[in-house]
Amino acid sequence: MAIESVTSSSNAAVKRLRALSDSKGRKSAGAFLVEGEVMIREALQSGLTPLEALSEQDSPLCQLLSERGAAVRLCPRHVMESVCDTKTPQGVCCAFVLPENGSIPQSARRLLALDGVQDPGNMGTILRTADAAGFEGAYLSPLCADVYSPKVQRAAMGSGFRMPSVRQELPQALLRLKEAGYTVIGSALDGLPIYEHAELSRLPRIVLVIGNEARGISENVRKVCDLMVKLPMRGRAESLNAAVAAGILMYELTRPE
Repeated sequence: MAIESVTSSSNAAVKRLRALSDSKGRKSAGAFLVEGEVMIREALQSGLTPLEALSEQDSPLCQLLSERGAAVRLCPRHVMESVCDTKTPQGVCCAFVLPENGSIPQSARRLLALDGVQDPGNMGTILRTADAAGFEGAYLSPLCADVYSPKVQRAAMGSGFRMPSVRQELPQALLRLKEAGYTVIGSALDGLPIYEHAELSRLPRIVLVIGNEARGISENVRKVCDLMVKLPMRGRAESLNAAVAAGILMYELTRPE
């Protein structure tokens, strides 16, 4: 496929890419935008389908995207800046087909459930840590940040493409998981001290629930949890950032026997 050039930010293709900056635009187009060569290659390796791309210069990546069926266009810096979310774009961006609501492997032993985690940085960091810790999927409540927003993608560093996620009402999803043999463990300041319950890492199947940054786990979700755990606050801080707490808990719950 030939590589074209565009010079105006009012070009129709440029407008289509710019519209992917918000959730409504992504849902309408069935696509999302990925910025930077590293992230684009991560998306390709994850099996996502590229649609159209902008690049400030021709490159092997442009040729690869073209071979994968994407319409690739070269553009000047000001056009790239009009599309990208970052203040200093990395010189290339690409729209990919928005995946359908994913499916969680039935064989999964360690899962996440995020109850209203709204900060994109927290969401991306939690998904990246879950990927690193060996968690195999994430259930997201309707109020969670959009996994395919640029800010979540940057924080997740490709893990958002690899980690299967399902957006559902959590109480119903967690009840189904309990019926399938999962123990549902919530994080709360009034929970059991995690370090006094090493046996939790030996449970055959668990779901770790992380709540909203300000309000914690909602009451309807808390009622479904089998138990609540907490991290000790040994200093004067009252609590930890949601992503930091989630990371520590995930690793504690995956300790080798």
